[in-house]
Amino acid sequence: MRFGILGPLEVTGAAGPTDTGRTASYAPPAAKLRVVLATLLVRANEVVSADTLIDELWPDAPPRTATTTLQVYVSHLRKTLRSADPRHGREALVTRRPGYLLRVDADALDSAAFEELSRRGRQALRDGEFAAAADLHRRALALWRGPVLSDTPHGPVLEGAAVRLAEARTDALDRRVRAELHLGLHRELVAELRELVAEHRMHEEFHNHLMVALYRCGRQAEALRVFALLRETLVEELGIEPGPASSRLRRRILEGDPALSRTEAGSESAAGAGAWAGAGVGAGSTTDATPPAAATPGDRPPGPGALPAPDPYFTGRSEELRELERMLRGSPAGSCVAVTGLPGAGRTALAVEVAHRVADAFPDGQVFLDLRDDAPGGPAAAARILARSVRAGGARLGSTDGPSAAPRLLLVLAGVTSETQVRPLLRALRGAVLLLVARRVPAGLPGLRSSVLGPWRPEESRRLVGLFTGRPGAGADPDTVADIVELCGRLPLAVRAAAAQLAARPHWTADTLADRLRDERGRLDALRTGDVDVRARLAEAYEACPGDRRRDFRLLSLLPPGRFGVRQAAAALDMTERRASAALEALADERLLTVERDGLHLPEPLRLLAVERLALEDPPEVARAATERVCRAYAAAATEQGPVSDAAARGLVRLAGAAYEAGWWELTVRLTDALAGWVPDDGEDIYLPALDAARRCADRSAQARMLRSLGDLAWQYRRVERAHELFSGALDLARAADDAEEVARSLVGLAELRLDGGESAEAATLLEHALDALAAPDRTHGRTRARYEASRARALLALVQGEPETARDRFGACLELAGTLRDRRLEAYAVRSLRALSLPSDARGGPGSRTVSRAVEIRPGLWRIGPAGVPT
Repeated sequence: MRFGILGPLEVTGAAGPTDTGRTASYAPPAAKLRVVLATLLVRANEVVSADTLIDELWPDAPPRTATTTLQVYVSHLRKTLRSADPRHGREALVTRRPGYLLRVDADALDSAAFEELSRRGRQALRDGEFAAAADLHRRALALWRGPVLSDTPHGPVLEGAAVRLAEARTDALDRRVRAELHLGLHRELVAELRELVAEHRMHEEFHNHLMVALYRCGRQAEALRVFALLRETLVEELGIEPGPASSRLRRRILEGDPALSRTEAGSESAAGAGAWAGAGVGAGSTTDATPPAAATPGDRPPGPGALPAPDPYFTGRSEELRELERMLRGSPAGSCVAVTGLPGAGRTALAVEVAHRVADAFPDGQVFLDLRDDAPGGPAAAARILARSVRAGGARLGSTDGPSAAPRLLLVLAGVTSETQVRPLLRALRGAVLLLVARRVPAGLPGLRSSVLGPWRPEESRRLVGLFTGRPGAGADPDTVADIVELCGRLPLAVRAAAAQLAARPHWTADTLADRLRDERGRLDALRTGDVDVRARLAEAYEACPGDRRRDFRLLSLLPPGRFGVRQAAAALDMTERRASAALEALADERLLTVERDGLHLPEPLRLLAVERLALEDPPEVARAATERVCRAYAAAATEQGPVSDAAARGLVRLAGAAYEAGWWELTVRLTDALAGWVPDDGEDIYLPALDAARRCADRSAQARMLRSLGDLAWQYRRVERAHELFSGALDLARAADDAEEVARSLVGLAELRLDGGESAEAATLLEHALDALAAPDRTHGRTRARYEASRARALLALVQGEPETARDRFGACLELAGTLRDRRLEAYAVRSLRALSLPSDARGGPGSRTVSRAVEIRPGLWRIGPAGVPT
């Protein structure tokens, strides 16, 4: 059974052609079934949640029966797959929490085959094997039958996949043309390139290829005309000039550079021999050292062994750069400096940047080698390049004379996994300093110094606007960019992928991208574009971990986003705090979490990977048990710690939602109670489920607390009748439960409604009743908070009645009570209120002043304008 998405959706059976000689098609005829199957295929061998499939089927407004309808669609698809492959189709589509997983072999899906052929073609091109590169890319492109899933409606997931694959096709086309130009096929390419530049009017590489092809055909004027049309398009459409490569190519055509007429098929220079001469001077990139078809010895990007050019968009890391530069300039020959850190943190880019900055300290130059197994040629090729490069640079290899007095060569080694890769080089190279790029610190190397990279620092976020606009300060709001960066966990690779997504969609704004990234279920999909796949890069680090560490990593995804402590992690891992501390240190060593001064942290992309892996690899009962442990740990900690910050409150809201979905009613109430009346804009979504949970466990006091919190929310949004109804309901329940604290707080709420309406006498009566309810000697935490609220409301009443001294006394009581509560927010409010009362009467709009209206802070951050004003 095979599947095709590079064109109309295609499903072919395992039985082969029919009697008519045509291949039988099992593609579902119904559009909704095609949407479900296509979504599962673009995320083949991954769990796709039911919510994601529902969003894809009904992007605007899913019906109430969406879940049941989806189950019917899945049942139909299973029958279709069994028909296509009676032997294996039954097991292909399986249910996995929280959705479904479609098992597909790598060679059974055309998009997977396309990506594998493209990957091999890229490597062949990097190795200078132009005939193989051209052939592999031709085979990859031949798999396309039209636009991705052209017969299937696109929701968010399918739209993202279609754009990503279309970009990959364009990239493969570019590389195929590049390889064929190296083979001298310029005449054959002219017609095709004219079509390509007409279709891709702002794609500079296709225009450059056409310019080279025309120039090699002796059509110099036409080549220059291509540049003029490109410039006209870019200036009119985007207000920018062509890039340096295009401008440089135009200049060489004008000068009649004979090197442009030479092809390099089979030549050693194309593969980069001798490219180390002048090491560190080139125009390559840290991710792609493919030589352009128009390269010449004086303009060629660095070949194997040469230091890539610095990243033109390199941003931030100022502290790390200073520290690394200090280390390298002060290192004696034979020493090592390592750049380690999280996957996707930009270790290689940082190493290349600092290597360029210290070039003057190494007279024999710099050598860059990639030791990863998937690097072009692998480690064996790196060893050959090193020997050739060192001889070309004149650096001295090992001898018995001991190390040289001063270092002369900087050797940058990327992809280091073990000290065994480094020790032979330390013995062999006398005059070198080694700059190692590794995920973990290689143990056992004498005198090793290292810099550990985590996410970008928060203050660096606002400097990243240029990544999203192509030029700093244009077209993207810095606050929106900061939000995007936070959604990417401030991880450089993820931020770059997000910027690439925005660049690929001219109709998107930064706000559009931010909205897409806020959907956690599809965020890692949105961070995949072209060759950059954040999920795959992070998964490499995950797969390299021991099994126990992978299990710990998955369970930590059940903690709320943000920082956490050992106690919370111990609950998730079902360990003692001592064992949990050791496990967390091991994960930090594996660079799967960060250790910061104020706690531990799973950067967002890593947390989302852990969420996916937990759903894929662990039984549902494991996640359920761990979730309950986490909920109980956070509820207990919140009770002990008192008031919570906004970030901590959001974490409690998340856990309360999980508890409600699991049917743990008492836990839902406890977690919501820990919010201590925190009322955000989406408060109804928080307190309504908790109210339902309180009803299910027959807790009248809890019901009263939730109704009162909902009343506070309605009052803030000026839904006065609704607020009155909610406060009154809370009061009735509190009296039935004999809960004096909630009786008092509900009466305060009703009193504030009266006060807002200018009914001071009625408000005073209600507040007297609240004080009567609190007259008992109980001094619990809740009573203290109720006394605070009553004192605050009575102080506001005194202000309305023109009694500032009485208001001062009551705000003073608020300050004392806030200190007992250890609530800095309430304490700061009381201090501000007392300070306002210290102002002259006319300055604060007191009685007898000429001020028409005045602003009074009636609750922390909430103001009333005028004597009977409206909170804003």
